[in-house]
Amino acid sequence: MRIGILGTGNVGRTLAAGWLRAGHDVVLGSRRPGDEELLAELKELLQAGLRVEDPARTAAHAEVLVNATPGTASVALLGSIGAPALAGKVLLDVAVGFLEDESLSHQVLSLGEEIQQAFPDTRVVKTLCTIDRDVMVAPDSLEGPSTLFLSGEDAEAKRVVSGLLADLGWPAESLLDLGGIVTARGQEHFALLFVGIALSTGTFTFNIRFVPPAPGRTDTP
Repeated sequence: MRIGILGTGNVGRTLAAGWLRAGHDVVLGSRRPGDEELLAELKELLQAGLRVEDPARTAAHAEVLVNATPGTASVALLGSIGAPALAGKVLLDVAVGFLEDESLSHQVLSLGEEIQQAFPDTRVVKTLCTIDRDVMVAPDSLEGPSTLFLSGEDAEAKRVVSGLLADLGWPAESLLDLGGIVTARGQEHFALLFVGIALSTGTFTFNIRFVPPAPGRTDTP
C-alpha cells in the first residue's frame, strides 16, 4: 500500500522502517523535507526506499495516512493539509498529547475524537498508542502474546489497519476492537499508566494482555 506518515520523530521513523520491510511504499511527511540534517539522519531509510515530502504531498500520496505528530499539534497540522485532501482516507492515529507538566492535553475528548470531529469525511482509526515504538514493530520481542487495541467508526478502515498491523508482526488474536472512536479515550489515558509502569520497572519495552474469564466462569452483575 501507499503509506504516508506525518511526523519524522522516533515513532514515525520506526513505523516507516517496519512497513518498508514489509514491502509498502512509504513517504515520510515533514515541514522541512529538503533539510540536509534531517536527510542525513534518515540515510538508511532513504536507501531502503523511503521518500520525504511535505505534509500535503505526503497526504496526496497516501492510501493510509498515519498521524505520528505530537498530539498537541496534530489537528492544526492536519488542518493545514485541508479536509478535502483527507476526505475518504484512512487515518491511523498513533499520537497522544502531553503538556509541559506531563499531563494529557486531551482530558475529555480524545485526540482521536477531535480529529474525527474536525475531519468527518476521514476514516480515523486509533491504535498503537499504548506501547513503545520498539514494540510497535516487534511484538515478538516480548515474552508472550499481548493485546493491541483499535477504536474507530469505520469497519473497513479497521480491516485495512489490521492488515498493516499484521505486516508489523501483530497476529489477529492480539487485536481487540474496542468499538467507536469514543473508546480512544481509554487508549490515550492509558499513557499515564504506561509511564507509571515504565518508571516502576525500568523499561519501556512491555505491553499488557487482555485475559478473559476461565472456561465455565460467568460474569457476575
